[in-house]
Amino acid sequence: MTEKRALSDVLDQLEAAVSGEDISVQKVIETLGENSFASLMLVFSLISTSPASAIPGVTALVAAIVFLLVAQMILGRRHLWLPDVITRRRLSAKKLCKGIEWLRKPLHFVERFLDERLTFLFHRPWFYLPLLLILGLTLFMPFMELIPTSGSLASAVIAVFAAGLLTRDGGLVVAAMVLLLGVPALVWRFGFN
Repeated sequence: MTEKRALSDVLDQLEAAVSGEDISVQKVIETLGENSFASLMLVFSLISTSPASAIPGVTALVAAIVFLLVAQMILGRRHLWLPDVITRRRLSAKKLCKGIEWLRKPLHFVERFLDERLTFLFHRPWFYLPLLLILGLTLFMPFMELIPTSGSLASAVIAVFAAGLLTRDGGLVVAAMVLLLGVPALVWRFGFN
């Protein structure tokens, strides 16, 4: 479904493409590749996991992008398509680079423990289960903007799933599914108590 890549390679590739005051979503797609569904899912979910998720509309935008990514993965598309209204959106280069720098140390630490395992999860029909769960999660993410940090929790689950896809680590995919089941409880606990 996707070629194996190191998580830090994705950050290096994205950081090298940043120039000027901002970067368009289209430039991010071109940099990571139109067939790099997992890389794009990781980058956008990490953006929404960061403090940028407090900006109104960021969680909903990321949810829309991830929804379209996952839907196209389910349909077996080889190249990504996103509507112009999304690809024209621009991200602050300064905030993006700051986020990339902040992520480097934890990603280098985590990468030491990642390995190819449970790879059957990356083949049909098993692959459909996590994809459908993530697809369902994206439908609720725009409403999560009403509860502080809940969108970040959902995006973190998507980031774990995308990291599993990139590194071919089925253990991370299982972890993402377990975390996904815990998101509603966490949102309820922190949002309403």
